Amino acid sequence: MRRVCMLAVLLTLAACMRPPAPLQGNYPPLTPTGALQPGTTGERVRWGGEIANTTPRNGETCFEVVSKPLDGRARPETTDQTDGRFLACAAGFYDPQVYEPGRQITVVGTLDPPTPGKVGEAEYSFATLRVDSAYLWPKRPQDLGYYYYPYWGWGPYWGWGGPWWGWGGGAVFVGRRVGGRWH
Repeated sequence: MRRVCMLAVLLTLAACMRPPAPLQGNYPPLTPTGALQPGTTGERVRWGGEIANTTPRNGETCFEVVSKPLDGRARPETTDQTDGRFLACAAGFYDPQVYEPGRQITVVGTLDPPTPGKVGEAEYSFATLRVDSAYLWPKRPQDLGYYYYPYWGWGPYWGWGGPWWGWGGGAVFVGRRVGGRWH
């Protein structure tokens, strides 16, 4: 019975680590930087990252994406690590208000030849992907950034007027994180 329960728990956890259905499959370990090399056109890849720009055109929408490594569910990791930018062009209209800068996206598609462009004023060669499937990830919950001083009990405490002994402690608000800084 114990083994059956353990197997059920492991299978449930394994199911949680699978990518969403449109993103499943085996793909080569080709990065956007590596895709700029000759001979990669036509490769089928799965890439993801944060949207930098969404540009609707006649019959298609192109996403400029800052690539990020993907986790076990094929979701872009929240990290500063990147393999450059890529363009992902999908048939149809994708609203730029929904597919806004900073949102996480994972795409599956076929590599086209690189596209020249600019990032700011700098010339840039974008790896370009003809998208078969685009998956916009739900926004991650905001970290409120509160932390607490968790000590309870009898002991020495420092404060106004010097040290004293007594009962004290508890969850005390100490600060709040705003824009990556504690306040």
